[in-house]
Amino acid sequence: MRLSQILKLIPVSKATWWNGCKTGQFPKPYKLGPRITAWKTSDIYQCLQQFQLSRENKSG
Repeated sequence: MRLSQILKLIPVSKATWWNGCKTGQFPKPYKLGPRITAWKTSDIYQCLQQFQLSRENKSG
């Protein structure tokens, strides 16, 4: 899954996403080529579930 697809699902900025990848908050990326970075779809959906749970806990 590419970054543009991820940011449609998880409402954060590019900078926030990359910082989260560096700190371990978000899944690690995989380099597919010199200018191509992607993430495993399963990792992103797991991250999305955690993101939704944390939002529910904050609001409820």
